[in-house]
Formats: sequence, structure tokens, C-alpha cells
Amino acid sequence: MKNKRISVLALVKAKDGMGEAVKQELLSLVKPTRSEPGCINYDIHQAADEKSEFMFYENWKSMEDLEKHREAPHMKAYRQKVGSLLAKPIEVILFEMISEP
Repeated sequence: MKNKRISVLALVKAKDGMGEAVKQELLSLVKPTRSEPGCINYDIHQAADEKSEFMFYENWKSMEDLEKHREAPHMKAYRQKVGSLLAKPIEVILFEMISEP
């Protein structure tokens, strides 16, 4: 998986009343993450019928690039800020691309 393109699906659920605060924190990650080496796309979505639920859809050139992203300063700061705002731990599913890009 090290040299293959990796897709990430991450689900985030804010505590009641914390949806807007979590949304702002998530949006603050977009610009610095999209400028990271290996980032193909980094998109955040909000559930249409439940404004406290969010989804990340990300694509990375390699697992190594994703691992570096996870340790980036803006990601560490994000984890510290939102931990108490979330209703449950973030659910992350990794996918390895098996078709040609």
C-alpha cells in the first residue's frame, strides 16, 4: 500500500450544538492540507439532513504522504481543538486504488 494511491473516507459527528464550531475547524484544514505534497484532493462535506455530521473525502499519492499529513502541525492543532466538541471518535476508512487513475 506504500506506493499506491490512497483514498480516505472520514466521518465526523459533532456534539449537539457544536456543529458550527466543528464546521469552522474542519474548513480551516482545507487550504494548508491542499498545499501538502501528495495531496490530490481534500474535500469536506456536510450531511444535507444532519448539520452536525461531516465527511472528508481525500486522495493521496501514497500512504507515506497520508502519514506525513497526519503529523502536520495543523492536523495536530485540529485534534487538540475539536476533541471535546465531537460526539464520538472520528471514523476513518482507507481505500487503496485498484483501477488506473
